[in-house]
Amino acid sequence: MLTAYDFPTAKLVDDAGVDVILVGDSLGQEELGYDSTLPVTMEEMLHHVKAVRRGTKRSLLLADLPFLSYQISESEALRNAGRLVQEGGANAVKLEGGSEYAPLVRRLVLAGIPVVGHMGLTPQYQNVLGGMRVAGRSEADAARLRADALALQEAGAFAVVLELVPRMLAAEISRSLVIPTVGIGSGPGCDGQVLVTSDLIGLRIRKTRFRHSRRYADVGEIIVNAVTQYRDDVLSGAFPTIENSID
Repeated sequence: MLTAYDFPTAKLVDDAGVDVILVGDSLGQEELGYDSTLPVTMEEMLHHVKAVRRGTKRSLLLADLPFLSYQISESEALRNAGRLVQEGGANAVKLEGGSEYAPLVRRLVLAGIPVVGHMGLTPQYQNVLGGMRVAGRSEADAARLRADALALQEAGAFAVVLELVPRMLAAEISRSLVIPTVGIGSGPGCDGQVLVTSDLIGLRIRKTRFRHSRRYADVGEIIVNAVTQYRDDVLSGAFPTIENSID
């Protein structure tokens, strides 16, 4: 699983054979310049899901339900999830939370909307949790995550994302479930893995590198070098040449 927020990235990721493309609410930081996922709206999510849909042919397209799009009421959650599928073209939706959202997951699945759960680090709840905290370090917290995973599976979720869950606990949860787990920073014991594509290809504006990620290329540096060369060529008169001009 990899993220995409626009048509060209979706097409490249899809052509590469990735199983699932996630239009995450991480687009807030990665595309829109927000400090967190919290400001992302349904309209912004729909705009990006539609663009990614146009570039996706074979991958399953998964879309995040943004903050306050599913927490207010079950009917509003159903309406918003339905919009991501009906208007956006998503194949499934993802929501953050555990057992407390099992009834909602059951209702969405009953309506024909496939659901992926998201547990562990849950960025939409950073204000309640006192920041971006790793989950599952205490036995009580680990027990809650085990129960939450089972509750989401029983409610009909077809997969669960485990973000920054201690690797031994993530492996244990993965073994206990019939549905697949998708890890990010949760170790190799998960059934699948997800990364933010800009982390993978080195396209981040910020210099921070995350331990749970791996950089496979440095596209950001390539872009800066290419733009710098273009600027220098224009200033020196090396571009455009006769070959770049119309007679």
